[in-house]
Amino acid sequence: MAAAMDWLPWSLLLLSLSCESNAFYVPGVAPINFHQNDPVEIKAVKLTSSRTQLPYEYYSLPFCQPGKITYKAENLGEVLRGDRIVNTPFQVLMNSEKKCEVLCSQSNKPVTLTVEESRLVAERITEDYYVHLIADNLPVATRLELYSNRDSDDKKKEKDVQFEHGYRLGFTDVNKIYLHNHLSFILYYHREDMEEDQEHTYRVVRFEVIPQSIRLEDLKADEKSSCTLPEGTNSSPQEIDPTKENQLYFTYSVHWEESDIKWASRWDTYLTMSDVQIHWFSIINSVVVVFFLSGILSMIIIRTLRKDIANYNKEDDIEDTMEESGWKLVHGDVFRPPQYPMILSSLLGSGIQLFCMILIVIFVAMLGMLSPSSRGALMTTACFLFMFMGVFGGFSAGRLYRTLKGHRWKKGAFCTATLYPGVVFGICFVLNCFIWGKHSSGAVPFPTMVALLCMWFGISLPLVYLGYYFGFRKQPYDNPVRTNQIPRQIPEQRWYMNRFVGILMAGILPFGAMFIELFFIFSAIWENQFYYLFGFLFLVFIILVVSCSQISIVMVYFQLCAEDYRWWWRNFLVSGGSAFYVLVYAIFYFVNKLDIVEFIPSLLYFGYTALMVLSFWLLTGTIGFYAAYMFVRKIYAAVKID
Repeated sequence: MAAAMDWLPWSLLLLSLSCESNAFYVPGVAPINFHQNDPVEIKAVKLTSSRTQLPYEYYSLPFCQPGKITYKAENLGEVLRGDRIVNTPFQVLMNSEKKCEVLCSQSNKPVTLTVEESRLVAERITEDYYVHLIADNLPVATRLELYSNRDSDDKKKEKDVQFEHGYRLGFTDVNKIYLHNHLSFILYYHREDMEEDQEHTYRVVRFEVIPQSIRLEDLKADEKSSCTLPEGTNSSPQEIDPTKENQLYFTYSVHWEESDIKWASRWDTYLTMSDVQIHWFSIINSVVVVFFLSGILSMIIIRTLRKDIANYNKEDDIEDTMEESGWKLVHGDVFRPPQYPMILSSLLGSGIQLFCMILIVIFVAMLGMLSPSSRGALMTTACFLFMFMGVFGGFSAGRLYRTLKGHRWKKGAFCTATLYPGVVFGICFVLNCFIWGKHSSGAVPFPTMVALLCMWFGISLPLVYLGYYFGFRKQPYDNPVRTNQIPRQIPEQRWYMNRFVGILMAGILPFGAMFIELFFIFSAIWENQFYYLFGFLFLVFIILVVSCSQISIVMVYFQLCAEDYRWWWRNFLVSGGSAFYVLVYAIFYFVNKLDIVEFIPSLLYFGYTALMVLSFWLLTGTIGFYAAYMFVRKIYAAVKID
């Protein structure tokens, strides 16, 4: 599972917190102080490609290996992300330069790649794979210098510095494949202030690499594993011919530079790669959408509803009122239980479970407690929170099921605990089988899968049963009017009351309030970028909840005015209409932004996208349902019913 997963006004203070959330975070680890010539361990994380969406372990390719390979103990989130952190043979000492060092060289002999190894390396290079390393928990980055003023004179050109996560394994040129076999590490350190009689300590604050391809003949190595790099640009790159054995040197150099960046701010370089102005534009756009919806809603409530209620409550015109059409005429059927109340309450219970999990995760991440320095913390927290939020999902599902005249609470609790998680687990298991077949590190190991099943049936299921039991025992929601024994006939509906038309109408505005943020989330998931603008995401989530609630109220009001009282399922489906636009956007993103052509990567993309769309539909549908339910109870409580 390489991808996955990953989303109401408070005050002006909250807005300012969201702006600062890029720089402030609670570090995942304590700072490590290094003395002069202390070893700084370089570890490998994985190989990734946005073209295949399949991560691989570092040593799946014939890189030089240390004497003993040691894998880091990983948390649940790291395993689900496909991280396999392992030690490497790079020898780096604090503030100690290395001009050129040869890796895995025996008696000054180059490394020989077999035909099979050469073919595998060439395949990975053509698939645009990146290598991800870390030093002191900082990911390696490749500096890209772009000129922003292209039309100006050369003297006025300004360099726009951006960073690319990891470094490219190699490149292709004129149908030839070349490997980056020399790495120039550039590490930045911050010198800590010490007393006069104490030794200076250093902290690593940035980790950059310049990958180079240098052919065997241009590298001169001696028996002490030292080498001499060719001067200037006269050297040729190291070609990898997939049809024969290839000989080459793996080399590296180390350069240290002092930096004013303090340890607490060292992640800013990685977390501020996105254009903040675009996010502000997204927020302003979303606020305009919410104000537009609020205006429509206010017009309906203040003008139309007040007029309706005033007319309905005139005692001397009761006979005339009963002859009119309107939402009051369906008062005897509006709270009639729908078909399949158990499934509806189960889906809404899972929606409450998702809502609580997402709200807490985004809020905690906004405060900086789920920093990328704590690898896998976000996904681990989300998994455990979803399990523990089962008690709230079960409680809300149980009380709603009791309100809908349900009686089999044990079966309803089991349905709530297994319906949505079962679909998610089933899809992920099928996709995992395909990933296993590719021998990717993104495949969830069998022990981890057993652990997830134990969490599901050992934590989530009992908590859902517990919440369902207390929710079912609690007094059901008090509906303000009685339900007639005989259902009222529903008049023929106009074309725009069609359910699919309603989905299209209700989904466009909430989607418009969040689609810009959705682009950055998709980039983070599918293009191996960092996403840490959780302050903006929290505000967008607030706006999404408000807009879904408002559009749901508008849609249910129009439906009741058309004398169609079957609003339960329809409102749940229509309120989640923005999920349809998320699906359309995901297809657009796949076609226009990603370069995926193979079957299995495409299957993974659409499989995980289906899970995202399903979860988003449950989330927005639940928000809209409860908003509409409160609205319907409120308006019928304000009308005198004989």
